[in-house]
Amino acid sequence: MAYLWTKTAHLVFVIAWMSCVFYLPRILVNLAEAGDDAAVRARLLLMGRRLYRFGHNMFGLAVLLGLVLWLHFGITGGWLHAKLALVAALLAHFIVAGRWLKGVGAGRGLPSATALRWFNEVPVVVLVAVVYLVLAKPF
Repeated sequence: MAYLWTKTAHLVFVIAWMSCVFYLPRILVNLAEAGDDAAVRARLLLMGRRLYRFGHNMFGLAVLLGLVLWLHFGITGGWLHAKLALVAALLAHFIVAGRWLKGVGAGRGLPSATALRWFNEVPVVVLVAVVYLVLAKPF
């Protein structure tokens, strides 16, 4: 029973974090397209900062519960190493988005809206691979 509750909580925090991973680049797209409208830019920056902070909290809780699943319940396998590598890539993606957001707050520019839209699609592909690895456990 403890295993199911731990896994459930882990999944809930992963879903919350992934929502941030998906939405933060969209905020960056909106910032790139906002032009010189100071009020819109300020609102988007505030939303982005709050989302980034929330995402880090959700990631931390998901990792903590993942460690419990790994250490206490003995989840192992090659698929887990591949999954963790992909999660590390998603975290790097999230951190890059956060740094771009921070740069906008400091007056630096962003990549083009088109480039940011492509950047926004990367986590979808990686998430599909993660879900496949978790469900199929192919190795």
